[in-house]
Amino acid sequence: MRLRHRRCRVMRMDAEEIIARYDREIRQQPQEGPGAIVEHEPGVVRVLSADDDWTGITWTDLTGLDPAAVIAAQVRRFAGAGLPWEWKLYSHDRPADLPARLLAAGFEPGPPEALLVAEVAALPQVPELPPGVHLVPVTSPHEAELLVRVHDEVFGGDHSAIGRAVLARPDTVRAVVAMAGDRPICAGRIEFHPGTAFASIWGGGTSEDWRGRGVFRAVVAHRAAQAAAAGYPYLQVDASDDSRPILKRLGFVELATTTPFVHA
Repeated sequence: MRLRHRRCRVMRMDAEEIIARYDREIRQQPQEGPGAIVEHEPGVVRVLSADDDWTGITWTDLTGLDPAAVIAAQVRRFAGAGLPWEWKLYSHDRPADLPARLLAAGFEPGPPEALLVAEVAALPQVPELPPGVHLVPVTSPHEAELLVRVHDEVFGGDHSAIGRAVLARPDTVRAVVAMAGDRPICAGRIEFHPGTAFASIWGGGTSEDWRGRGVFRAVVAHRAAQAAAAGYPYLQVDASDDSRPILKRLGFVELATTTPFVHA
């Protein structure tokens, strides 16, 4: 217990350094899927992806710039590309009134999430599954379909693009499905960011009747072990209000809030 407390204290002391490193390595140098174009200009880094990968603005610092002009330029750029996109805004981005400026420019905010980071070495890495539940790596179209099925059930919408992305990028994206018999009840993926200190985890939604039984924690532990095996010191996640308390108990530390802004 004392060791765990010490590790959490180090994370708090180094929070500014870690978030600066995350901005520099992940947000300013995004590594997206095949066919993606990363564009840098003063104050902004954006990604334009092919097919159904994520498209939007990953990093912002408009200090010393004209925010209204920069915002208008981004709207024109993405309108010209003809792609759906989002401005992924973090609570430490500048200027501080950028959320209000985006609202005034016709953007609508989505649900905010917490940027959480943990030291991989401090996380549980042995999945403890309830009786009758086992983990299945996603390596085939059938397993990708299981992942999509549980994501659609838990989060709503159509997540077939995630299934395709997992199969298309096996070197940097891996996914796992928790199965109760032949029923998928939880699924999540880990993304490796080569040349950085960070791996990131996504998904993890659990069927309602299986929540509170340790399945989500087991899927996190499985991915933490993968991050450790690949040599990544930090694991990052954008956490919803539902998953944030669980992840904090496991050792994640909240460093910022991130909100997706979509132009109406």
